[in-house]
Amino acid sequence: MQRVTIAEVAARAGVSTATVSRVLSGRGQVSEDMARRVRRAADDLGYQVNSIARALRDGRTGTVGMVVPSITNPFFTSLVESVEHVLGQEGKELFLCDARSDPRIEARRLASLVARNVDGIIVSPSHGTESGPAVQETADRLPLVQLDRFVAGTDTDWVGVDDIAAMRQVVDHLHAGGARSAAFVGSRLTNSSSEQRLDGFRRRAAETGMTVRDEWILLGDYTVEWGEEAIDRLPDLPDAIVCADDLIALGVTRACRSHGIDVPARVQVTGFDNIEFARLGEPALTTVDQPRDQIAAEAVRLLGAAGGASRAHISLVPRLVVRDSTRAKETR
Repeated sequence: MQRVTIAEVAARAGVSTATVSRVLSGRGQVSEDMARRVRRAADDLGYQVNSIARALRDGRTGTVGMVVPSITNPFFTSLVESVEHVLGQEGKELFLCDARSDPRIEARRLASLVARNVDGIIVSPSHGTESGPAVQETADRLPLVQLDRFVAGTDTDWVGVDDIAAMRQVVDHLHAGGARSAAFVGSRLTNSSSEQRLDGFRRRAAETGMTVRDEWILLGDYTVEWGEEAIDRLPDLPDAIVCADDLIALGVTRACRSHGIDVPARVQVTGFDNIEFARLGEPALTTVDQPRDQIAAEAVRLLGAAGGASRAHISLVPRLVVRDSTRAKETR
């Protein structure tokens, strides 16, 4: 089938080819009535934008790459969905890559996206140090924004949630519910999120006088299985268990049920991320909600504004969602 041309769309709409070009590219001032006529004509004729020709003409492909540590983690899945929605509103497409929590795979994915001439890349680095060289090399070649996690020492924009502030809310809430001792179950300290959540927990626990013993700090993986295993590794139960993400917390509450440990009467449990499964747990999880839509919108905005001399570091305010796995019904 022969490709419909701009000239044919212009003839159908009764306007110039320049007007059609302005409407379909979103550039230049065109009245709303004229824009509707052009779009209707394009739809009627089945006109499709020649993306290759546009890329050659403008030097842009209308595509953005995104690399996440693990697409199997529901938090990253929902974050990708939010980013794709924002890009879609701007008429851009997303190329998604899964790093499988391996900096070497991540480096190959970044190089592949650069080779595809994407206009920019959004990345949540899989490792706090080992991801650094590939992230910086990529950022030196095209616009790049880190989100959620970041690699210290790299020169890029970043947007994510304030993990320290989040842990302050969690510990204060548990303290208000009567907890005077707490354990922390998280991931190994290989990324900024893991490090800052543990640091924020330790700081606020010390400030509130809450007991935290070394044997109550357990670090493994962001998985349900690790949360289940962690319960068996605790020498005894504190008043509360703070988990670095919801998957771990779901594993903890599941193990508590199998051991006959009442949550929250005997031990309070909190998660982090507010994934969809958090509200479906037994009991439903109290957790930190990350404003994913806002994080995505800021990341895309920063990507479009890349090129300035200064770098943005945007920490968004988290929100504690109180459910049935803790005792206090209101946070301070």
